[in-house]
Amino acid sequence: MKTTYCNPLDLSYRYQHFFEEGRRFSCREGADPTLIQFKGTYYLFVSMSAGFWYNSDLLNWQFHSNPELLIYDYAPDVRQLGDYLYFCASRSESNCPILRSADPLKDDFTEVSAPFPFWDPDLFQDDDGRVYLYWGCTCTDPIYGIELDRETMLPIGEKKPLIFAREQELGYERPGENGNFNKEDSLIYQNMKSLFNPETGKIEPPPGVPLGGFDVDGLTKMFLSVGRPYMEGAFMTKYGGKYYLQYACPGTEFNVYADGVYISDHPLGPFVLQNSNPFSSKPGGFITGAGHGSTIQDKYGNFWHASTMRISINHSFERRVGLFPAGIDKDGILFCNQNFADYPIRIPSGKFDPESIGPEWMLLSYRKPISASSAAPGSEPALAVDEDIRTWWSAATADSGEWLCVDLEHPQDVRAIQVNLADENVSVELPPESYGGEQHNRCIELKPQISHYTIETSLDGLQWTVLEEADRECSNGYFEYSEGITARYVRVTGGQLPYGQALRISGLRVFGNGGGDKPAKADATAERLGDLDALIQWKPLENTQGCNVRYGIAPDKLYQSWLVYGENEIKLTTLMKGKSYFICVDSFNENGITPGDVFRLS
Repeated sequence: MKTTYCNPLDLSYRYQHFFEEGRRFSCREGADPTLIQFKGTYYLFVSMSAGFWYNSDLLNWQFHSNPELLIYDYAPDVRQLGDYLYFCASRSESNCPILRSADPLKDDFTEVSAPFPFWDPDLFQDDDGRVYLYWGCTCTDPIYGIELDRETMLPIGEKKPLIFAREQELGYERPGENGNFNKEDSLIYQNMKSLFNPETGKIEPPPGVPLGGFDVDGLTKMFLSVGRPYMEGAFMTKYGGKYYLQYACPGTEFNVYADGVYISDHPLGPFVLQNSNPFSSKPGGFITGAGHGSTIQDKYGNFWHASTMRISINHSFERRVGLFPAGIDKDGILFCNQNFADYPIRIPSGKFDPESIGPEWMLLSYRKPISASSAAPGSEPALAVDEDIRTWWSAATADSGEWLCVDLEHPQDVRAIQVNLADENVSVELPPESYGGEQHNRCIELKPQISHYTIETSLDGLQWTVLEEADRECSNGYFEYSEGITARYVRVTGGQLPYGQALRISGLRVFGNGGGDKPAKADATAERLGDLDALIQWKPLENTQGCNVRYGIAPDKLYQSWLVYGENEIKLTTLMKGKSYFICVDSFNENGITPGDVFRLS
């Protein structure tokens, strides 16, 4: 049994088959996770999964199929109300059902109500038994909340707007890669720009098109919203008498996808922005993004935050799930520890300090010599060790026996291996009418798509030892060897893969104890570039893989971080207007981490 895990979580992510604009294509998706502890068992509900995962330790997830559970309704939300687990998800054109079950593994969900259409819902029961619903997912509207009758699960009173976008004040709400968005790159903006009349502030129909049937207000709203953040993914946590209303922004396809939080003394506000934000953010490293999630306490009282991580190559909704230690500090600030958040993490069996959680082992495979049986054009082996899940090596053929091998350069103490498979140009020949969902443009693959491959190690490249013979759904397979294996070479050999595709690996990641010297301390400087940005630079370092830039509103509250490989600077784009910041740049290599000095951002 595993005692550690590594993000993205090793789950049996399901293929989605799309039929859009006359084109068929497929990729794996898992997003919008709601994590809950219900009657001693942890449950994880994830969009487009046709079921859910469960376990007793937050480590060894088992999948339970339930293709009847509103599987085409995005962002499933689950909460415990009394003796029942309540379930709801997203619909925009019809009322959303609210279901409940006394035992989810028995598939006994029954409908309680269907109050109104909503998107990205979150149910919350207060200590006094009163129930509230939060929802919202647009770039034009706020996050809303309303009270529901506990028995009928129907609305009481009117909905209240609770959180509005403030991208001019909150750097982390700005859309775009690294928070940089150019309207001119948007097809919507380009197509509609010539129709916008700045004098009236409205989109006008092109010549010859009658006004009747032309949605002036709707199209104007769409045009003016280009470049604005999506406000979505509400989730409520109560602690110490305070209500922590979390929300996601600016968009799931960006590396800066994050979760922010507002605080109130009442479940329907008014809410005040927490001084430290975003509370969940992972803009750098192997896999980025940490938005649209849920925050719970485990059986020991420790906080955990599950959220969405992005790939977004084959489709903007090509995503995975991450899990992060979290906490609420002595000043009531909700935070996540996302330092080295895609490295192996050990889950302690008891109460722990979330700030003390660090990588269990370091990365041994970064930019090491790597070879392959073959390579497709533009998919060289080095792309499997560049620490970017959005690039990959691909074998030149789909034949069994294609392999990828990394040379660690000398015998190393190997403790874990993560094999991240990639999808490219996958197309399943299903007729359009067989696709599911309200728009009939997507079909969730209900049949498990098994990946067959072997993992071998060697000291000399001649004699090999088989460690694993993978035979399961494992797009992000994680294999732990806590006692240690001495090896110089690690090789993955492909067998039969989903839909007969070639072996493609976006990350052959080997973790362990380097045994050498840690890098020197980083000599860093920082400059505020404006209200929302800062440039952090450090002198070149030998014997280093990169630096982890930690930053926050106080020397003891460096709750945000940005992991950087192979560079000597990073532009932070997630700052809040009017806030002072402190910076610390930690250097690292395969032997460990050298903490930097904490200093004030000028």
